[in-house]
Parts: sequence; C-alpha cells; structure tokens
Amino acid sequence: MYAYLQGKFIDKTPTQVYVDIQGVGYEVNISLNTYSHIQNMDQGKLFTYLQIKEDGHTLYGFFDKAEKEMFIQLIGVSGIGAATARMMLSGLKPDEISRAILQSNVKLLESIKGIGKKTAERLVLELKDKVGKISSDVSVPFAHGNSLQQDASNALIALGISRSQAEAAVQKIVLSEPNNSNLEELIKKALKAI
Repeated sequence: MYAYLQGKFIDKTPTQVYVDIQGVGYEVNISLNTYSHIQNMDQGKLFTYLQIKEDGHTLYGFFDKAEKEMFIQLIGVSGIGAATARMMLSGLKPDEISRAILQSNVKLLESIKGIGKKTAERLVLELKDKVGKISSDVSVPFAHGNSLQQDASNALIALGISRSQAEAAVQKIVLSEPNNSNLEELIKKALKAI
C-alpha cells in the first residue's frame, strides 16, 4: 500500500521513528540496521511495508530496498513473524542473512535471538532457492542492487510472471546486452525471452 515515506524524522529510537510528512506523523517500526543509517539524519526516505492484522495496522520502515525485500521473504516463512524478522535484520544485514541461507549456515541463523535450530533449518529450506536467485551469488547482477533490473523484474512479476521466471529472463537479457539502460525495452525483451 505504501511504497515509501519521505519526510522529517521527528523522533528516533533504535526500534522506531516518527516521520512527519506535511504535518502528518507516521509511526514506523525499524531495525537496528536502518537506525544505524538514519540516526544522524534529520530527514530522508524509508521504504515501507504495511502489515494489516485483526488487532491493528503496523508500518515497518527500511533504509533500502534490499532490507525490505529480505523482510518480506522472512515473514513468508512459516513461524517467522514481523517481530522476529525485524530482530533478524537488527542482528544481521540482509546480505549476511542471504549468505547464511545460501551456505546453510544454521549456526549463524541460530545466533539471532528468537531463532532456534528448527526455525533456522526451515529458513534455509524455504528460502535457499528464492534468496539464491536474487541476492548473494556474485555472478548474478541482482546482487549489486541494480534498480533497472529490479524494476524490470518487479514489472514482470506484476504482470503475473513468477519471480524466478522474471528474474531469469531479465538476467538473460542483461547478460546478452549489458549496455541496455532502457527499462521499457528491457521489459519487452524479457517478456519475449520467457
């Protein structure tokens, strides 16, 4: 619902920030990772995720898209709630979590408060394929946070194409045409490659 909020950071704690946008204050839950980036900033942009539950609406904010994507991946795992995902992102950076999952480093995941052995194993089992396609493999362009490729991939996903298919198609075009910087053209060629 909310892609991001950009405004003044009125009050900041390591777990929460109030963002003032033209006189409206938003209470945003953040990780320690995000706090470390914004603690000396008076204003800025936070990528957001709105969680809607029976007992309320909670807004989560992230300094960058990589952290938001990791949060969404984590809460998609059975037994991992938003509080646990935020705790994980407070203990490790998104790329460290990705690397731990890809390397099946259950011990590192267990070192995070609230994550036991079974949960760590479930994280590895459920996210290894998803994380591997977009994060830590150095040969994959998505690892470098290329927003053109991410935007193209997200557009294809919005059209109903699976994430793995979309990312594979975009990667194929990028590898064959590394100098292509036109988003629309990249999306069209990726569609034809599927």
